[in-house]
Amino acid sequence: MQDNFSLKPYNTFGVEAISRYFAEIHTIEELKEAILFSSSHSLPILFLGGGSNVLLTKDFEGVAIQINLKGIIEESVDDHSILVTAKAGENWHEFVMYCLAKNYGGLENLSLIPGNVGTSPMQNIGAYGTEIKDIFVKCSVLNLDTLEIETFDLEKCRFGYRDSIFKQEGKGKYVILEVTFRLTKKDHIIKTEYGAITAELEKLHIEAPTIQDVSKAVINIRQSKLPDPKITGNAGSFFKNPTISLSQFEDLKLKFANIQGYPNGNQVKVPAGWLIEQCGWKGRQIGNVASHQLQSLVIINATGNATGKEIFDFSTQIINSVKEKFGIELEREVNII
Repeated sequence: MQDNFSLKPYNTFGVEAISRYFAEIHTIEELKEAILFSSSHSLPILFLGGGSNVLLTKDFEGVAIQINLKGIIEESVDDHSILVTAKAGENWHEFVMYCLAKNYGGLENLSLIPGNVGTSPMQNIGAYGTEIKDIFVKCSVLNLDTLEIETFDLEKCRFGYRDSIFKQEGKGKYVILEVTFRLTKKDHIIKTEYGAITAELEKLHIEAPTIQDVSKAVINIRQSKLPDPKITGNAGSFFKNPTISLSQFEDLKLKFANIQGYPNGNQVKVPAGWLIEQCGWKGRQIGNVASHQLQSLVIINATGNATGKEIFDFSTQIINSVKEKFGIELEREVNII
């Protein structure tokens, strides 16, 4: 246990924040010890994975715990599918690459998403037509009250769009230890109809794409429009794509003929990036913070000197702009501490 510890290297925004105590854990026993320490001192806990979905707006007067559990286990189901379990501290993209190297299908559209495996079920990460829930089997969690290990299956996780039980009534009650996915060994389902994957495959002159080809296309697309957090501090998409009623969308279409939307029954998902761009935020910088010039959905630590509060205040201005122009209230996707 270390005290007065800088969390700057542990968040992808690269903002400075000091934690009163810090522990990097490699075993479940170490995790329990850190939890008991915080409990005995009546201190709050902040769990950190890859630090890619958190905005630290102030110093943390508690115990920051870096989950560094490592390991991957495989269990064959049949000729067609396999169960792959990864510990919470495994880097997400490296885990995806591990599976693709073994020709296990299902994760390829989720290539190059920042963060660790343990945080992937929390917000049901998704991209290019795939979400965690599509290949999720179960996860093992530690109950923070009882310090007992429990298993959450697909139904118990109650996944929604960028949502799960871990962001709702289970928030702050559990820490994810490992996640199990069901992947395909052969006859993979190739998803290329979302985003710019088809166009990118054409650019690569690939007509019959493999799962590895799809991954390469996704990586190319993400690298072309998303900043590398190792170079420019960011947390990827800062806002969720809002879902509005079909009637509200139709009303907006009368006023904004080119508004984008993806209907789903009586609701329509509207790209947050498009809304933000229409309000003039794309590439705009205020002080140390900016909206990325290629993807307005991404807020960046433009100078490397931004504070968490500056980034939060910048995001508030974007939310207010979109609400004023479109009557839609954007919701932050990152966790605000």
